[in-house]
Amino acid sequence: MKKLLASILFVAVGLFAVDRLGGMIMWWVNQHTHDVSGPKIKYLVNDVHEDVLLMGTSRCNLHYVPSIISDSLGLSVYNGGIDASNNIYAHYLMLNHILAVHKPKVICLEVMANDFQEEADPFNTVTFFAPYFGINEGADSIFRMAGQYWKYRISHLYRYNAKAASNLAGLAINRHKGGDNGYIPSPQPAHYPSYLEHENTPENVDSLKLKYVQKFIHLCHENEIKLVFMVSPMYTEIDDDYYDVLKGIATQNEIPFLDYHKEGLYHDHPDYFKDPNHLWDRGARLYSSVFASDLKRILKQEGII
Repeated sequence: MKKLLASILFVAVGLFAVDRLGGMIMWWVNQHTHDVSGPKIKYLVNDVHEDVLLMGTSRCNLHYVPSIISDSLGLSVYNGGIDASNNIYAHYLMLNHILAVHKPKVICLEVMANDFQEEADPFNTVTFFAPYFGINEGADSIFRMAGQYWKYRISHLYRYNAKAASNLAGLAINRHKGGDNGYIPSPQPAHYPSYLEHENTPENVDSLKLKYVQKFIHLCHENEIKLVFMVSPMYTEIDDDYYDVLKGIATQNEIPFLDYHKEGLYHDHPDYFKDPNHLWDRGARLYSSVFASDLKRILKQEGII
């Protein structure tokens, strides 16, 4: 019996040591990788200092050129869009980290249907941010909702499960060459979208997501940050009321809502798109000039510039 208990203890201590050592190694990898999202998340958590911060998913990451927007506004701009961050839960998590180190003058949040519609697994990509577990309670509250909190508390190595392969590959391949303050240009595609699909308004609205949209708004207001919602161009047609849920929240909170999707911007130029949901670099640069002009008008009205 004593031998059995000794063996169990030995295995437990061994597993604990492997977990902690593995966690330390993967933390080093995470801090030195040059994959798509690792350096950007690291910058947002530790070093972000720009006046204007753009937030959202890959549509933010690929659509906004900071140098173009900065030249128009006369303010520093950083593109904090993170690929596959998916919805408002990830944005709220990231906002808590950002506000711990910096309070930008303006936050522009690229919103989409995922920010209000029901999903089978709405927390599936918050695991990307797990390496920074335990340093911000507001951010950790999302891990509690996702059911990951105690897994990350117990196992340090498990925190790197979602992006381990990408982080390791990023030690050899630099995905940030030619970047522009968080923006990484997307190359010209071999084929452009061939026809406009129609998307119906999502029927099932997730009330918890809307609560977190409101919490995101509250955090910005509490920190005296001007918040702007926008929807960049997509090569799809939508119902007139597609974004009404989010527009209603924006109106109630006096938040500008710039909707270039419903407007059909660039529907006459499929050659600006790499796929129905994303612009490639040429389209992104043209769109950034349009967005910068509209944002400048808003910020002038608010006396920010």
